[in-house]
Amino acid sequence: MDMSQLDIPTFEKCQPVELAHPPRFLLLHGSLRERSFSRLVIAECARILAHFGAQVKIFDPQGLPQTDTEDADHPKVQELRELMTWSEGQVWCSPERHGSMTSIFKSQIDWVPLSLGAVRPTQGKTLAVMQVCGGSQSFNVVKQLRQLGRWMRMVTIPNQSSVAKAFLEFDDNDRMKPSGYYNRIVDVMEELMKFTLLLRGNKDYFVDRYSERVESAEKLMQRVNQRSEQ
Repeated sequence: MDMSQLDIPTFEKCQPVELAHPPRFLLLHGSLRERSFSRLVIAECARILAHFGAQVKIFDPQGLPQTDTEDADHPKVQELRELMTWSEGQVWCSPERHGSMTSIFKSQIDWVPLSLGAVRPTQGKTLAVMQVCGGSQSFNVVKQLRQLGRWMRMVTIPNQSSVAKAFLEFDDNDRMKPSGYYNRIVDVMEELMKFTLLLRGNKDYFVDRYSERVESAEKLMQRVNQRSEQ
């Protein structure tokens, strides 16, 4: 697909405020096949986001151990966690296997805890979810990915993509053919960019929770009371 033919906004046109740096996106896919269609979709997403002016990094799950089979200091685990912290937004795409996301994809998420010390590596980050299907169109995986995103306290955008019979949607150069499926992916990336820009500088406000403020206040009172009793 020729990017110059796309009538889509660039990063400079999208930004509502002056930004210190272009938005940073981490992209994850869920297959280790030599010709992985989830990886090819992610590659198209990367091109579109780069066209908008974003910084994009794709994590390669090759070599990532299964959860609990290695320590968290494994190089691939450290790489994944550092990218999670680095990113402002993410794109997740998994094939559908037995009506579910693949173990390759789930393992990547399972290696990322809700907190790393005092830092929540995914909280407040934007998320776009996608899936590729070997047959007819399904939405099983994107529903599961939305559930994961909510559990990871991410801001999952409304739009999503499910590519049916993905093996028919790519040419011999592994580029996606012009189609309604491709147009939907452009829509999703555009929406992801907009949500990410809108949340920048306001993330802490949107993810702030009353219950956690109360809990923090109670812990503070306990510490003060303990000191006064000594």
